[in-house]
Amino acid sequence: MKILVINCGSSSLKYQLIHMQDESVLAKGNFERIGEQEAFLTHKVGGEKYVIKEPVKNHEEALKIILAQLKHEEYGVIKELSEIDAVGHRVVHGGELFNKSVLIDEDVIQKIEDCASLAPLHNPAGILGIRACQKEMPGVPMVGTFDTAFHQTMPKENYLYPIPYEYYEKYRIRKYGFHGTSHQYVSKRAAKLIGKPIEDLKIVTCHLGQGASICAIDGGKSIDTSMGLSPLGGIAMVTRSGDLDPSVVTDIMEREGYSPKEMNRILNKKSGLYGMTGLNPDFREIELASYEDDKPKAKVAIELFTKTIAQFIAKYAVSLKGIDAIVFTGGIGENQINIRKKICENLEWMGVKLDLDKNAIRGEEIKIATDDSQVLVYVIPTDEEMVIARDTKNIVESLK
Repeated sequence: MKILVINCGSSSLKYQLIHMQDESVLAKGNFERIGEQEAFLTHKVGGEKYVIKEPVKNHEEALKIILAQLKHEEYGVIKELSEIDAVGHRVVHGGELFNKSVLIDEDVIQKIEDCASLAPLHNPAGILGIRACQKEMPGVPMVGTFDTAFHQTMPKENYLYPIPYEYYEKYRIRKYGFHGTSHQYVSKRAAKLIGKPIEDLKIVTCHLGQGASICAIDGGKSIDTSMGLSPLGGIAMVTRSGDLDPSVVTDIMEREGYSPKEMNRILNKKSGLYGMTGLNPDFREIELASYEDDKPKAKVAIELFTKTIAQFIAKYAVSLKGIDAIVFTGGIGENQINIRKKICENLEWMGVKLDLDKNAIRGEEIKIATDDSQVLVYVIPTDEEMVIARDTKNIVESLK
């Protein structure tokens, strides 16, 4: 079975074509800047990279070009689209409607649309990807995997906000959490590396990238996570504020005369480490600047970032009543060795001991704690696409 995994952003379309017989990735890529003249596709096959610069108006046009690359006479990996047995879609927000991956039909699409107010940048893009696939590959079964689904096991005291209950009843305003597929994948992988059933483990997973979230996982189930109603909550990220005193928001809005839409843009796009430093919204640049004497804002931003992550881990030690393992994943978690070091240094009181030589390795699956560390620490590259592909395969096979 060959499964195409689709991940649509507001102006991007990431994809992987996976052969499920051996779970090998036949081709993958990313179409960026959809809707702009500078739109381009980076397509990768067998270690080779092909860049196609092509202005496209929408996701449908982008998908057509992607499918053409999959069939390309020189470096194509399939001859006909009929070789694609199913499509798995990443959907960001499923609200309380979805606690697992589901076969997509018109009812599911309508429910994804109903959740769009909770993820206005992401869910509409996901629907565009679904509609594009329906048009280009009619009749091919499609499955939706939701970022929020993994966190639907959180107990009520961990997902309700201390605001009038009527807002939960009327608008379902609550903590939902995100990066669920990533947290699920790396926690299961950690259990295999540890050699124990995941049901017997207490794990804190740290998905650290442009967006970042921490998750407390007890016996394989999410019981708490740092992101909230939207992917804006939790730790300070590259451009997102993370948690704030609500008065900060209302005070700025009153002083500057901002609308909710304008304030939301500032909190999502102009805040975080970027807002604190005024540097480019590139984590690597901000981290490098933090070591320079004339960049004190960058130093403070990195200290805040690493300390807040350690504080969330410590907080989840209370929720879990202990921690067996900490896992780092995502672009920052997998590659920024000094960030991992700083976080773990803040947790030495918990018995966390880092092997500095092993921690110097980037982007590889590895245990980075010393043998006498009281808490295991791993770096595990995430593979959200594989989770989506596996769920898609299981659901499609169950139809036969």
